[in-house]
Amino acid sequence: MTIRVLIADDQQLVRTGFQMILDAQPDMEVVAAVADGAEAVAEARRLRPDVCLLDIRMPKLDGLEVTRVLAGPGVENPMRVVIVTTFDLDEYVYGALRSGATGFLLKDSGPTLLIEAVRAAAGGDALVSPSVTVRLLQHLTQPKRVAEPPNGPLTDRELDVVRLVARGRTNQEVAAELFVSLSTVKTHLGSIQAKLGVRNRVGIAAWAWESGVVS
Repeated sequence: MTIRVLIADDQQLVRTGFQMILDAQPDMEVVAAVADGAEAVAEARRLRPDVCLLDIRMPKLDGLEVTRVLAGPGVENPMRVVIVTTFDLDEYVYGALRSGATGFLLKDSGPTLLIEAVRAAAGGDALVSPSVTVRLLQHLTQPKRVAEPPNGPLTDRELDVVRLVARGRTNQEVAAELFVSLSTVKTHLGSIQAKLGVRNRVGIAAWAWESGVVS
């Protein structure tokens, strides 16, 4: 199955570079490459790509607003959004994650991470790596007292899973560290997402850092 990707970035060099990298993959196709947020929303709604790769700062609508429109709370059939940032202390990244983005990467991360981020999003997962996601979450959040999940308390084992996810562990690594099966980890993740009211593991990690479950 081919992963259909929309790229939105106001720098033509970035759009062209990303498109060359992704189109070279046998399982990916860039269906649109646009220069502003308004066009990103219009083309995303028209084409319904599998993944939208969005810059943070764009004319007309920034990446945060585009994310809210395409993947935010209350959006019917939300799309999968990956945010791109230069990581120059960009305060919008955390807001984008809370608005429904499934992950993000740095513009200078290189082709491998770009491809991994797109594949993860297309598969319904999120790119959560210690070198990128956890670093940004640590920088952009101020830990507070542990907040009670809105849809019921987490069990001790679910809290164990939350802490490992927040530190960038994959499902396989969580299973190995907790001595449980991969299917058990996936079951825990489903329960945790329901209790926290989030859509993916990025939302779990964001809640963990924000509420002080990890520090």
